[in-house]
Amino acid sequence: MSTEVLATIISAIGIVLTLGTSLFAAGAWMIRRIDDRIDAIDEKLTARIDAVAADVTDLKISVARLEGPPRHLLTARR
Repeated sequence: MSTEVLATIISAIGIVLTLGTSLFAAGAWMIRRIDDRIDAIDEKLTARIDAVAADVTDLKISVARLEGPPRHLLTARR
């Protein structure tokens, strides 16, 4: 093999490695960015679900008060 062919092969391998590394880094950056977005959406949804759960609990208590037995309040007698 001549030196020119060997130099061409080595430079081609270098270019392929460089492109592969940069594509890997870009892919890692995109995955990290997507993960951050998913985390932000997860926090928003968790807050919404907690708010709905609190509202449902309040609603269940209100319905139970409406449907339940009448309250027995003690009144002061004179």
